[in-house]
Amino acid sequence: MKNNAVRSLLLLLVLLGIGSAIPAQQAVHRLSAREAVQKALQNLPELKNLRLDYSIAVARNKEIVGAAYPQISGNVQMNRFLDIPVTPLPDFITPQVYGVLSDEKVQNSQTGQLIQVPQTDPRIIPAQFGVPWTAQAGFSVQWLLFQPEVFAGILARKEVLNFSDKNITVAEDKAKENVLNAYYLILVTEQQLELINTGVQRLEKLYLDLQQMYRNGFSEKLDVDRTLVARNNIRSTQAQLNNSLALAYASLKLATGLPQADSLVLTDRLTPEVIKQQLPDTKGFNYENRSEIRLLLSAKRLQEYDLKRYQLQKYPTVATFWNYNRSAFRQEFNFFNSGSQFQWFPSSILGVSLQVPIFSGTARLQRVKQAHLKIEQVDNNLLQTKMLIDFQLEQARISYRNAVLELDANEKNMELAESVFNFSKKRFEAGLGTSFEVINAENEWQTAQSNYLRSLYNAVQAQLAWKRATGTL
Repeated sequence: MKNNAVRSLLLLLVLLGIGSAIPAQQAVHRLSAREAVQKALQNLPELKNLRLDYSIAVARNKEIVGAAYPQISGNVQMNRFLDIPVTPLPDFITPQVYGVLSDEKVQNSQTGQLIQVPQTDPRIIPAQFGVPWTAQAGFSVQWLLFQPEVFAGILARKEVLNFSDKNITVAEDKAKENVLNAYYLILVTEQQLELINTGVQRLEKLYLDLQQMYRNGFSEKLDVDRTLVARNNIRSTQAQLNNSLALAYASLKLATGLPQADSLVLTDRLTPEVIKQQLPDTKGFNYENRSEIRLLLSAKRLQEYDLKRYQLQKYPTVATFWNYNRSAFRQEFNFFNSGSQFQWFPSSILGVSLQVPIFSGTARLQRVKQAHLKIEQVDNNLLQTKMLIDFQLEQARISYRNAVLELDANEKNMELAESVFNFSKKRFEAGLGTSFEVINAENEWQTAQSNYLRSLYNAVQAQLAWKRATGTL
């Protein structure tokens, strides 16, 4: 029995160890460039916070509108006077009594003299008014008919939401640009890695062929060593590209808001035709195509509402109110008793209040002045942004055209370098050329391939910059 228990325990520990060694299932995402952008728009915390800001703005608008509705509040209060307040009253009783006695010629029983009104100062009578227990219950209604700040807030509530929405659009455009740059960098790096892998295979075969020729006495040791150096160099480049590709995938996961543990499979292919399909054209361009301009225009309208708010502060605040209360006064705590002897006395008041600003120093005028200056600042920012957009358009147009020209040239150079390598290889295999010529041709072909892929990525970036400048990203 003891042995069986030990075996069971060991089996359980082994199963737990195996279970803990199994990695959690990783999600695999197959994404086109457009789908990668959509992932970013869904997942990025920054965009989620901006959408929460929009929801906050919606709630704030409802808060402002709620201030214009009637405000109703109830109140209940109960008091127990430990000492009833004393009200000092002049002694108005004694002079009246003495006056009556004097008028009636009443004599003092001890002295036999007529009673006269005393000429001394009247005494103070400490009087207590009230009862120990009091209670009051009621409610009040107040309706703000007009208040400058609330009125201006109601007018501006739509523009506040518009500003929040434009802020989201600006951040989305930036996120799109980051995702597409990371996406196309991976495509270019993968193409480069494919070419490098093919180059490694070619050099491996050349190295093996030269080794065999060296053993047979048809090649020199220098040729074998030179090929080995070239093979080692391209393997080093291959390892660096693999590391760069892993980093590029990590960057794309970050840009799309995906966990680093997940796997990505990119479904788009990058070809020169994709880049050349849309050449720069500014026809129909409008500054408001740019999200930054729309955001600044919304900011200007908000500043104008702010100015209106300060200008309206010279007008009065008008409100109406109605208060209703019932009060009870008791010698004992019996507020919950019923009957005619336990009455609650009602009181109500209906009124209108008007608060007129007469003089506030120069505070309001200075606030109006500041609002005007802020609007002028926004106008300056608009002008500066338009100037920057003009520069970006010109720069993107020239860069795009230059990138396409460079791409065409490097594509032709790569084809020529491949032709030179094939010719050199045939000459070497026919015994008419040297391994040195083959290695040089291989290096030139690799350089041409690298230049082509670099120009391909530059052209992609130029295309993205053009779309970003025209607001069509």
